Amino acid sequence: MVTDSLDAKEYLSFFKQELTDNLLSFWMPRCLDQENGGYLNCFTNDGSRLVSTDKYTWSQGRFLWMFSKLSMMKSTMFSQEQRQTFLQYAENGKNFLLEHVLLGPEDYRCIFLMDAEGKPKHVGDHEGYDLSISADCFVVMGFAAYALAAKDEAAWEFAKRLGDSVWERYQSGNFRSLPYPVTPAYRSHAKPMILTNVCCELYKAAEQFDPRYAKLLQERVGQCHREVFEVFQDANHLIHEFKYADGDFPAHLFGQHINPGHTLEDMWFQMEAVQILKDDSALPQIKQIVKSTMALGWDEQWGGLYHFIPCDGLNTVYEVGEAAEEPQMKLVLDDWGSKLWWVHSEAMYTNLLMYCRTSDDAYWTLFKKVFDYTYRTFPNPDRDIREWIQIRTREGLPQEKVVALPVKDPYHIIRNVILIIELLEERLVEE
Repeated sequence: MVTDSLDAKEYLSFFKQELTDNLLSFWMPRCLDQENGGYLNCFTNDGSRLVSTDKYTWSQGRFLWMFSKLSMMKSTMFSQEQRQTFLQYAENGKNFLLEHVLLGPEDYRCIFLMDAEGKPKHVGDHEGYDLSISADCFVVMGFAAYALAAKDEAAWEFAKRLGDSVWERYQSGNFRSLPYPVTPAYRSHAKPMILTNVCCELYKAAEQFDPRYAKLLQERVGQCHREVFEVFQDANHLIHEFKYADGDFPAHLFGQHINPGHTLEDMWFQMEAVQILKDDSALPQIKQIVKSTMALGWDEQWGGLYHFIPCDGLNTVYEVGEAAEEPQMKLVLDDWGSKLWWVHSEAMYTNLLMYCRTSDDAYWTLFKKVFDYTYRTFPNPDRDIREWIQIRTREGLPQEKVVALPVKDPYHIIRNVILIIELLEERLVEE
């Protein structure tokens, strides 16, 4: 093996310090809205200023998951008192969402944007308040995690009911997907990807609260799992982001690009699906997809992973075609070379997970490659602020630019650092 226990111990020590000294020290207590409930995270990219007290449900659900998970980490790095503090932070978000997030008492759709007090806000000229089903997904996962952490039956029932609503709307096509809506002409990889994650998180809670419902969730996980590989994977083991709803991959750029971060994040979702399904038949595909994505997605000139890249590489020029007005197409054209914090956080965890599950040294090499780039690029050089700067230029320079929503979001970093710590501790016990 390439690695040894000393390497693993050194990385474990590094990530524990990263979690406590750089990440949680930034967010606690500044994220907590002690007056109104919920969390504040409309900070500038470098974290120096809070620019709005608006609350995006997308992030509120993520914070709820994050603090719930911290309270029940498998690691022994936190005391019981610290775990109780994390749970109190989670409860703060849970109560705020219960009171404000639904369109109505029996209308299980989530408001997308709220003010500090929880009143719904319109976004631009969009009608209504339920603008993104992705926001609903993060609330489902947050409540599922909180239910487990707090042993809260009511939180479980809320997660289950909202989860069923999300599933039904996705299946019917009756949903919206701000900030990057997609016309009905296309199928999006984002759908089975996020539903795999949602159903896996619900499954973990259902095993404790409702074993019969867990069987239904297992079936849903299987449906999403198959769709990822059967619909969006090509002959070169790349996952395309879009496909015609009634046919093949479009020949233009909209159908002929990948999002390396999405693919790598999805592959660890699919590794969780393999465990839940007790079926590892997709493992050879997952292994090859990770390697193919890392090979195509890595910027050999400047380092790091591209935000988007054509399936045949940068030297291939595709027409934009009829997709020119798709918001996601505009993002691909404008932002292909940006280096994003979440992409590299996901890539670190996925490659480490693949190494630990397969003992293939190639993944250990890839993990270290991403680690080295990540920690010379994204951590905030201002040690009074810390945390990470979320977006860089292709060359690695900071840029003050909104990424999807005007928030600073700790979810991808802290989630993956937690999972890396748990994975490394598991690895050391095995050795």
